[in-house]
Amino acid sequence: MRTLWGIFLLALIGLSCSDKKGKDQEIKTEAKPLVAQLEPRIEYGFNLDDFVVVSDTIRRGDSFGELMLENKVEYPKIATISEKYKDSFDVRRIRVGKPYLILKSKDTTEKAQVFIYQEDPINYTVVDFRDSARAYKKKRPVKYVEREASGVIPQGGSLSNVIVEQELDYYLTYELSQIYAWTIDFFKLNPGDKFRIIFDEKYIADSVYAGIGPIKAAYFQHNGEDFYAFAYHNDSLDIREYYDQEANNLRRTFLRAPLKFGRLSSRYNLKRRIRYYGYKVRPHKGTDYAAPIGTPILATADGVVSESTRRGGNGKYVKIRHNGTYSTQYLHMKAQNVRKGDYVRQGDVIGWIGMTGNTGGPHVCYRFWKNGRQVDPLREKLPAADPLAEQYRPEYFEYISPLQEQLDCIPLNEAGQEEDLITSNTRQNAITQN
Repeated sequence: MRTLWGIFLLALIGLSCSDKKGKDQEIKTEAKPLVAQLEPRIEYGFNLDDFVVVSDTIRRGDSFGELMLENKVEYPKIATISEKYKDSFDVRRIRVGKPYLILKSKDTTEKAQVFIYQEDPINYTVVDFRDSARAYKKKRPVKYVEREASGVIPQGGSLSNVIVEQELDYYLTYELSQIYAWTIDFFKLNPGDKFRIIFDEKYIADSVYAGIGPIKAAYFQHNGEDFYAFAYHNDSLDIREYYDQEANNLRRTFLRAPLKFGRLSSRYNLKRRIRYYGYKVRPHKGTDYAAPIGTPILATADGVVSESTRRGGNGKYVKIRHNGTYSTQYLHMKAQNVRKGDYVRQGDVIGWIGMTGNTGGPHVCYRFWKNGRQVDPLREKLPAADPLAEQYRPEYFEYISPLQEQLDCIPLNEAGQEEDLITSNTRQNAITQN
């Protein structure tokens, strides 16, 4: 009997302990949060959790005013942005396809508080309506990663093909053509011409590709001649320029061609014979560049527009007087973008490729005048910009020395080689800029 009683007590104690343990576990379980705390969604400097977020793109027919009125913004605030903040945000220049966010209040009105217009992956404009309306520009944090690339122009190939085949940014083609615009004719590259470049790639949030930065240094071999280019700018210089290994400026007073991209279709030729005219000599005093209709035509140098009109076989054209020696003329335009008396800078768009006047296809006939006489611009020794001043040269040579060595050590990626050669040359010297 005593034994049975002992067993009963032990069982009772065990139940008590088990019950207590269960209650303790229950208390501990209740103390734990049932849902993990979510991180706030911070974008463009705003906590998106504080708003009703509308994400969309500008559609054809959209206007800033109508979008804001639809989202209950008062007209006076819209007018303030349109008139007072023109320099920060020109409401007339919003473009179809550009993304935007509207941050609306979470109350029953759902009234727009903030409008964010994404100009490109990095630059955006914030229009804040919460107090007095204001607009300001911002940039997303960007990481720059240095890369190297190289290539050889194959038979029948082009610079753009070599760039694209290596899955590099196509914009590198444009950048190289601008650096060497005055020294290399990119419409007439030869098989075996080669290049090496050092440039930066831009990334947002470490992984979102956002394009390329400026080319830091480049090497191009054309017709067996070596052309180095180093971007250089210090606190005493107004702008960044590209200089060669001897501190000569690569820029000239004239661009080699009036197009960014196109095809040299007919050269200056005083002895040209055309079958249509019975093979009689019909001199061609221009240089023709073929490109699709609507391609921008660029002023090849600074100057004043002396003519912008339409006449006979020339069609619509523009003529620019650059100084007492040089003038240039651009024929067969679809439309002009300048008027007589306008001052234009080198690279400004002065019109667009067309087929007005006597022409068998879309192109621009580029005419080059020296001392009142038409000459061949591709044979002219064009005047160069000033070289780097003597006081900056010691610092410049010290700066380019490691870059030139780095360029010379980049292995050439010839046609048929593995594409991962470029990847293996990536340098992870990343600098985050806010």
